[in-house]
Amino acid sequence: MTLKLEELEAMRLKDIEGLNQAECAELMSVSRQTFQNIIESARKKVALALTNGKGIHITGGKYTYNICTYTCQACGVEFSMNFEGEAICPACGAENTECLNKEKFCRENCKKNSSL
Repeated sequence: MTLKLEELEAMRLKDIEGLNQAECAELMSVSRQTFQNIIESARKKVALALTNGKGIHITGGKYTYNICTYTCQACGVEFSMNFEGEAICPACGAENTECLNKEKFCRENCKKNSSL
């Protein structure tokens, strides 16, 4: 059984993080109907694998990895970049930036999210 990465992410957001469907869809940048289709497919695959004693192979799909959206506290510009780098504003060069995703998905890996 092959589970796409977006199916796994849909299950994580809904079933582990406990977000509602609208929040999940927004975080995944899809419509609510598309999110519903993704999570239904994921849950069916997992249920079939569990009840039939099959393995689950997680691969493929459409996803973005290690990307956070930041806002510059100096000039107000919003920008996206890999959260493992230093979040320096591309417009004004300021280092005083804030991660806008810290409550959503980047969790412990985000340098701007030391509270989690």
